[in-house]
Amino acid sequence: MKESMNALRMYAPYDFRLEKVPVPQISNGEILIKVEAAGICAGDVKTLHGGIRIWGTTPENRYIQAPCIGGHEFYGEVVAIGDFVEGVSIGDRMISEQIVPCGTCEYCLSGNYWMCQKSDVYGFKNHLQGGFAEYMKFSKKGIHHKIPKNMTMEQAVLIEPFACSMHAVERAKIRHNDVVVISGLGSIGLGMISIAASRSPKLLIGLDLRQKRLDMAKLFGADIVLNPLDTDVVKTIHELTGGLGCDVYIEASGNEKSVNQGLESIRNLGRFVQFGVFPKAISADWNIIGDTKEIDILGSHLGPYCYAPVIKGIGNGSIKTEGVVSHSFSLSDWKQAFETAEKDETAIKVALIP
Repeated sequence: MKESMNALRMYAPYDFRLEKVPVPQISNGEILIKVEAAGICAGDVKTLHGGIRIWGTTPENRYIQAPCIGGHEFYGEVVAIGDFVEGVSIGDRMISEQIVPCGTCEYCLSGNYWMCQKSDVYGFKNHLQGGFAEYMKFSKKGIHHKIPKNMTMEQAVLIEPFACSMHAVERAKIRHNDVVVISGLGSIGLGMISIAASRSPKLLIGLDLRQKRLDMAKLFGADIVLNPLDTDVVKTIHELTGGLGCDVYIEASGNEKSVNQGLESIRNLGRFVQFGVFPKAISADWNIIGDTKEIDILGSHLGPYCYAPVIKGIGNGSIKTEGVVSHSFSLSDWKQAFETAEKDETAIKVALIP
């Protein structure tokens, strides 16, 4: 095995560097994988541009431990196994959930490991280097899953984002008579469409500003797609529901206008799921939430307990993936890859191939 590898390290906002670094050394309980692909998340783009949730405003509230290797949407082939690792063989294809729970805090002990008080995620911590590299180490505290040998790159690299999709849909508790709106049809939003469609709601509506994503949402199971630039979304949703509004609104765009649009579109006693991440604090009329409509506001974070069913669903075709990975680049072309993810109107999921 090589002693050094290429890796994309994050030093500061606008300061990412492709460098030669040592291949990780593993110890007891750890696994070394050769990375096959790693997806670029919208959060990675925001990190490049100095997102305050990652870089903070002071060293004390900074989440990232820079410099570190980025990338939390990864998978690969096992090339080395530490002592005391059971049920894993060289050559297995594996993924590790993006969060590595501490196992000792109140949330971990109660089974809510994705809300771990320590909140360590691969690609942001020195001891949890990410997948934008030729090799990466799986923590002994991580939650690992095997991937079928016949799963393609375009399928496997979507396991992490689609696990997030599934959790958000589960939070919404979609029923057969519900009118469901999903706002923001990037890779996670499209995963939400496919998974929500399997719940057979009365009406499934997708919202986005890009025509390619609207077209894909129709293929993935949306009954109706709307572009807020071309349509009065609030008016249309009320017309489609006899003036009541939608039962469920899942916000996956991270846009302030989408939040307020959802609050206006949702019916009394509706369920609003917030998944999208905002670059800064936003404003909303909380009177709508309480005194006017008595809405259930539900947050959605990561993809707990969803990796195994997503792997199964992608494998048997019940969760659609075709076309979601729109671009792939070599790790050496990371600048072009990030620019494509941020600016290309045809981009959905962009993958880096080490």
